[in-house]
Amino acid sequence: MEKMYQLFLSASGVCTDTRAIEKDCLFIALKGANFNGNTFAEEALKVGAKYAIVDEKKYQTNENILLVDDALKFLQELALHHRRQFVIPIIGITGSNGKTTNKELMAAVLQKKYNTHFTFGNLNNHIGVPLTLLKLKKEHEITIIEMGANKFRDIEELCNITEPNYGIITNIGKAHLDGFGGVAGVLKTKKELFDAVEKSKGTLIYNADDKVVSGIVPPSTTNYSFSKNDSASLINGSLIGLTPFVKLKWSVEGYESPEINTNLVGEYNFYNFLAAIAFGVLFDVPNDDINNALSEYVPSNNRSQVQKTTLNTLIVDCYNANPSSMRSALTSFSQIDHDNKIAILGDMRELGDDEISEHRDIIELLEELSLDAILVGGIFDDMDSTYLSFPNVEDLNEYLQTEIIKEALIILKGSRGIQLEKAIYNL
Repeated sequence: MEKMYQLFLSASGVCTDTRAIEKDCLFIALKGANFNGNTFAEEALKVGAKYAIVDEKKYQTNENILLVDDALKFLQELALHHRRQFVIPIIGITGSNGKTTNKELMAAVLQKKYNTHFTFGNLNNHIGVPLTLLKLKKEHEITIIEMGANKFRDIEELCNITEPNYGIITNIGKAHLDGFGGVAGVLKTKKELFDAVEKSKGTLIYNADDKVVSGIVPPSTTNYSFSKNDSASLINGSLIGLTPFVKLKWSVEGYESPEINTNLVGEYNFYNFLAAIAFGVLFDVPNDDINNALSEYVPSNNRSQVQKTTLNTLIVDCYNANPSSMRSALTSFSQIDHDNKIAILGDMRELGDDEISEHRDIIELLEELSLDAILVGGIFDDMDSTYLSFPNVEDLNEYLQTEIIKEALIILKGSRGIQLEKAIYNL
C-alpha cells in the first residue's frame, strides 16, 4: 500500500470516469451493473491519466497500468491510508433526513474559522466517501464526511474507511425501509456511527429533543447536545417564526444571540441550524461568525429552496422523500400563514412492503392538516382519495397548462425518481 500510495501522491488526484479525467490523475477502474471500468484503462491514459488501476489481468497492457485484486477495495483502502496521514477532526454525519443540509450548514459555520473540507453534493456511499477522503490536502484543518445507507452495515463499512472522531446522527426515521426491513434496522445501522466514534474515544453531538437518537448515545463518549426544551444542553434554541423562512435565536453559557433570519424553510430545519451552531461552539468559532454563516447560507439542489415565479411562491423540496421527511415537511408547511396553500406530492420510493400503508398515512395526514394537494406517481394515483392525482409529472404538466394556479404557496415534495422539478415552469 505504501508503494501505491506514493503513486497516488505523485498524481493530481483520483478519477473513476474517463469522461472526467484530470491531467496526471490516478484512474481506478470500478465496475457496475452495466459497465466494466477495466475496459477503459487504456483510454484513461490516452486522455491524460498518469496511471490506471485495474483488477483484471488481461487489461494490464501498459507499464502504467497496475493490477490489484479488487479495484473498489483498493480505492477504499487507499482512502483509509490517506485519512490516517491526518490528525484533524473527522466529523461523520448520517441520518434518515437532513444529512446534506446539515453538512452544508456545518461547513458554512466552520469555514468562518477553519480551512474546511467536506463532502461535495451527496457523494455519501461506498464510492463517494473514499473519493471525498482522497481529496483531503495538508492545508485542511477539519473535514465533514456525509454517510448514507440503504442496507445493514453500510455505516459500519463507511466508518471503517473514515475512522471518524466526531459524529452526529440527524434523526432516525422511515427511509430505505426495503433495505432495512423496518425502522429497527435503520436504528441499528445508523447507530454504527456512534459506535465508531465511541471506539475512537471521540465526541458526539446530538439532539436532546429526539428521544430515539438521544437514547442510543454511548455514555462513555464525550457528548454535547442541542435542544429547544432541555436547559441542560450545550445549545438552547428558540424558534421565533416561519415566514416561511426559519427565524431563530440561540444561547450558550450566558450568551444569547440576536434574532437570525435564515433562507431555509420548515421547522425541521430549525434543528439543522442548532446542530451547526453546536459544532461552531465546540470548535470555538466566534458567535457573530456563527450567526452570519446561518443568515448567509442559501440552499441549492432542490432542497428547501424558495422560488418566486410570476404566478406563485414555491418551496422546492423534491430532491428526495421518505415518510419521515414527508410528514415533517407537511406539518411545517401547515404552520405557515398563507391563504392559499397547495402541496404537490410525489411517490416515496424504496418502502418495500410498507409502500401502500405509508402512502395512505400521508393522505390521511393531508386530510388531518386540511391541506389542499395534488398527488403524482403510480402509487398515489392508484389510491382512492379525494385529491387530484396523476400517474406522472408529464400528465401533471398537461393539467397545469390549462388549469392555471395563481397566488399560491406551493410545496413540491417527492422522491428523486418522480422529478417534480419538471413542473416548476408551469407554476
